Amino acid sequence: MVFSVEVGEMIPENAHFYIDEESLHGFLIDPGAEADRLLKIIAKKKFVIEKILLTHGHFDHIGAVTEIQNKLKIPVFAHENGKDYLFNPIENLSLLTGEKEIKLGEVNFLSDGDIVSLEKNLDFSLKLIHTPGHTTDGATYYSEKNNLAFVGDTIFKGGFGRTDFPGGNFETLIQSIKQKIFALPDETILYSGHGEVTSVGYEKKFFSL
Repeated sequence: MVFSVEVGEMIPENAHFYIDEESLHGFLIDPGAEADRLLKIIAKKKFVIEKILLTHGHFDHIGAVTEIQNKLKIPVFAHENGKDYLFNPIENLSLLTGEKEIKLGEVNFLSDGDIVSLEKNLDFSLKLIHTPGHTTDGATYYSEKNNLAFVGDTIFKGGFGRTDFPGGNFETLIQSIKQKIFALPDETILYSGHGEVTSVGYEKKFFSL
């Protein structure tokens, strides 16, 4: 089960709960803001969040991480290039917001192809696919079993992420989309960091680069 919540005021962002329906254990992906609201949802729905997963290190995707991590006592995972963003308020752009600087605490770093699984159900898992371009640490979390992927800002419905921020590269992003996202089955549902849900097949039809 995927349950998505749009959070944040400056830049609305999709925080995604990916939950095993039998156990109600699961992952929280990109909690960008409104920690109190997300925690209330977790309590109300009786979710047991085992791990926080990050698709990349921009402030609008990591703003609620520390509060939720400290409250639930759970680990955070990101691609290894996240070291360039997660501890640096200039690179993660939080210094530009005028609100608060964001520096995460303990983070577990993953490499391309690594698998993250629930302790409650090892078959409920996601594979990290490194999809740089929007940032150097861009990560897509893919479930072949459930035909879905959490793609962050790599690709949106009818568009893709900006490449004019630190670590962004247009050619690299297009390569990530064509060679990695579009290599997934057409029926794969894509949950982006912003905007509506889409699919690999839908995006292939309208992608012109």
